[in-house]
Amino acid sequence: MSGPLELLPGGGKGGRRTLAEHAAAELHQLILSGELPSGTPLRLVELANRLEMSQMPVREGLRRLEALGLVEIIPHRGAWVRDLSVEDLRDTHETRLALESLAVRAAAGRFTSDDFEKAAAALADHLQLSRAHDSAGARQAHADFHFAIYRASGSQWLPRAIEPVWQNSERYRFGSRPTAFLIERNRQEHQAILDACLARDSDGAEQALRNHLAGAFQRITETMTSRAEGKQHETSKQKETS
Repeated sequence: MSGPLELLPGGGKGGRRTLAEHAAAELHQLILSGELPSGTPLRLVELANRLEMSQMPVREGLRRLEALGLVEIIPHRGAWVRDLSVEDLRDTHETRLALESLAVRAAAGRFTSDDFEKAAAALADHLQLSRAHDSAGARQAHADFHFAIYRASGSQWLPRAIEPVWQNSERYRFGSRPTAFLIERNRQEHQAILDACLARDSDGAEQALRNHLAGAFQRITETMTSRAEGKQHETSKQKETS
C-alpha cells in the first residue's frame, strides 16, 4: 500500500523503490512505531548495518525524513529523531487545523461518487485493521482516508502542505492498542466527515474534522501529561530511596 503522497517514502512509479527510498521507508516505520523514539541518535554505521545496506542510501533516507520534520540533522554534530513535546504537539495541531480545514471545505464543495468510494474503502480498511490491531496497516489506511478527501479539493498544494505536519503528528500516536470504544468513536468521527463531504456540506465537513482533530489532540495531550507525571513520581521515589 503506497503512502498518501509521493513525498512520503513509499516507492516511485510502479511501486519500485530506490535504495534511498527503501531506507527512508524503513526508518520512517521505525520512528512511527517507537522503535526509534524521540531523541535517539541516528548513527550512519549502526543504521546501515541494521538495514543491511551502505551508508549512502541511509544518509539520503535521513535527508528525506528531515524534509518531513521527523529527523534533525546538524552538520558535524549528527542526526537524531526530533523530540516530542506538548508545545510541538500543539503547534502541529493548530497548523493541521488551519490547512486541513481549508482542504476539507474545498473537497466537500466538489465531492464526487468516485471520491466517496475511495475514502469509504480506506475507512473500511482502517476499521478492519484497527480491530485486528495491525497498527502499521491501520495507520496507512487512516492516511489513505484523509488524503482521499484532501485530494478531492482539487488543490495541488494543500495536500503537499499538509504532508509534513501530518507526518509529525503521526509520531504522537503511541503504540498502545486502541480499545473497542475508541475504535468505534474514531469510526463515527470519520464517518461524519465523509457524510458531510458526500452531502457537499462544507460547514458540516469542517466542523466534523475539527471535532475529530480536537478529540485526538485532547487524548494525546492527556497521555503525554500522564506519562510525564509518572516519570516525575518515579524520579521522586528514587531520590527518596537513594
